[in-house]
Amino acid sequence: MRSILVQAGRDAGMAARLDTAMDIARARNGHITLLIDTPVDRFVTTDPYGGTYVAREALESALADDEALAEAFAGRLANDDVPFDVVHYEFQPVDAMAGAARLADLAIVSRHCGYAGDLAIAARCPVLVLPETGAIKLPLGAACIAWDGGDEAAHALRGAVPLLAGCESLHVLTVNTEKVQGFPPTDALRYLSRHGLKAELHELDRVDSVEQTLAAATARLGAQVLVMGAYSHSRVRELLFGGVTRYFLEDEAAPPLLLAH
Repeated sequence: MRSILVQAGRDAGMAARLDTAMDIARARNGHITLLIDTPVDRFVTTDPYGGTYVAREALESALADDEALAEAFAGRLANDDVPFDVVHYEFQPVDAMAGAARLADLAIVSRHCGYAGDLAIAARCPVLVLPETGAIKLPLGAACIAWDGGDEAAHALRGAVPLLAGCESLHVLTVNTEKVQGFPPTDALRYLSRHGLKAELHELDRVDSVEQTLAAATARLGAQVLVMGAYSHSRVRELLFGGVTRYFLEDEAAPPLLLAH
C-alpha cells in the first residue's frame, strides 16, 4: 500500500482520513494523494427550452475555495515525513475517486460520504471506509475477515494483506448457515499463512440475519477493521431486501471497513 488516495475536503471526517493515510504511508513507505473534487455539472442548469447555462461566478468561487484548500493541505504536509501530492478533478465524486484510483493501492473515504459502496464497485483497488472520528493505526490490534467463499471476499482478502501485516489478533468469520461457495475458509487461512499471518477461524451459528451475526462477532472480538467483499449479491437485491454490505455501511457502530468488489 504505497500509493494511497484520500478523499479530501473540509468535512468532519477529514482528520481521521488524513491521520490514517499518514500512518499507513509511514508504515509502508508510501505516498499520499489528496483528491479535491469540484463537479462542474453542479453549476450547470437547463431551461425548459433546452438551453444550458453555467453559474460561472459560483463555479469560479468554488474553484477558488478548492485552490485555497489545496494550499492549506500543502502547508500542513510540507514539513512532514510523508511524500504527497494534491490533485483536482471536476467530475462526480465516484467518477473522480475511481479515476484517480486506477494506479492506487488503497482509497480512503468516510462512511458518511454516501458513495463508499459505489466506489468499492467502481474502483480497482480496496476501499477503506472510516467513521468520522477515530483514525486507525498500524499495526492493528485486532481485525476480522468476513468470508463467504466468493470472489469478492477473496479480492478483499488479497487487498487487505498489507494492512493486516503485524496484526496481533486476526480472525476469519464464516456463518454456518451460509452456503459457502467457491473457496472454503481454510483456503483463506492458508493464504494468510503464506504471508506470515496467523488467523483463527470462527464458524458462527446464525443468529437473526447474517449481518447481525457478523456484527456481534466483530464487536465481541474488538475488531479495529472488518475486511469484506462488497456486494456479493446484486445491488438491486441489496436495495430491495438489504444485505451485508449495505448493513455495515449504514451501521454507525461498525468498525472501519476494508471493501473490495
